[in-house]
Amino acid sequence: MKRVSLFGYGGTTKALAKHMQNATFYDDKCLKPFRDEEGYMVKPASDFDSNFSDLEIPSPGIPPFNTLIKEAKNLISEYDFFTDTKPLKIWISGTNGKTTTTQMMQHLLKDKGSQEGGNIGTPLGKLDTNASIWVLETSSFTMHYTNIAKPNIYVLLPLSPDHLSWHGDMDEYIKAKLKPLSMMQEGEVAIIPQAYEHIQTKAHLITYKDEAELAEHFGIDMQKVKFQGAFLADSLLAMAVDKVLFDRIDYEKINAFVLDPHRQEELNDIHGRLWVNDTKATNLDASIAALKRYRASHIHLILGGDDKGVDLSELFVFLKDMDIQIYNIGSNKEKLSNLAQEYGVAFTLCKNLANAIEEISKNLKIGEIALLSPAAASLDEFTSYAQRGDQFKEAVRALT
Repeated sequence: MKRVSLFGYGGTTKALAKHMQNATFYDDKCLKPFRDEEGYMVKPASDFDSNFSDLEIPSPGIPPFNTLIKEAKNLISEYDFFTDTKPLKIWISGTNGKTTTTQMMQHLLKDKGSQEGGNIGTPLGKLDTNASIWVLETSSFTMHYTNIAKPNIYVLLPLSPDHLSWHGDMDEYIKAKLKPLSMMQEGEVAIIPQAYEHIQTKAHLITYKDEAELAEHFGIDMQKVKFQGAFLADSLLAMAVDKVLFDRIDYEKINAFVLDPHRQEELNDIHGRLWVNDTKATNLDASIAALKRYRASHIHLILGGDDKGVDLSELFVFLKDMDIQIYNIGSNKEKLSNLAQEYGVAFTLCKNLANAIEEISKNLKIGEIALLSPAAASLDEFTSYAQRGDQFKEAVRALT
């Protein structure tokens, strides 16, 4: 019987444990060994000994420089563990839009017996291994650790700097995102940005420059698709996979999809002024996409949080030519303020999110846009991007 070591005591590894007979958890936050309610042993990370482990599977978020990873001798990913299961595997990745693309794809393919999971919230250990299709939002973390599993269809959205503190640099981030292509075989399909058209792969490669090129390749009439901005590309990629697998284009069905909250979610305050909750914009590219959508108006932009070590200059090159005032919050607010001064962007240094909303409310006029699109993660001050967005909406509704 294999002795399995699960790194991290979280949703991914807890679901995996149910598929094993002899698993032990090792977690950095565990101070002394204990048995959980399922009877599994949970130990401090310092207790791990590779001489007493035949297989190690990490939670995807554990970085390569963690001691557990460095000491492991038989490391595989969650995806590797399920590589021989029945479902046709669709992986969706990229910097922005992968969650929405995954949800849209599941919406279109559900009638064919598909299930969605991966980074979107449901670990593979909770999916039905007898389902016909797995639609998997796949992070660069997971792909870094995956050396056996591969998708039957790989959909890659455009890449921009993200998770650089985890990967080390942009080259390593891109390397992880392109890794599945090296393992794919003839008969499998990859839909990727044109920037990577020279990648070596045995898969049938379909590249795209923009939404118009995607639509033309798959015979989709963009005028019949209701989604705009960043959501247009998400919907076209979802429809492209439906076309590849089942040779169908269903405008009515894609247009019936309801977007999740927290991405360019619009609401009005008691005075009829427009506020936009785009808290899920946790990197530069996502925020720039939102800014492009509203650039015809004067924008009051809330920026800041944990920027994960990314160079923010690209954002300020974009901002300096806009009709905009920024309100800086979070752990990088001083950094943002210094960049605003350097690029000549009007700014207000705020104590926190609530203070930023108060300051905007003093200046916001009908016809202008108040936009929370932080270009940063939320964990410096919030438990999640969703909590940040919920607090934003609550504060806007409470304005008098």
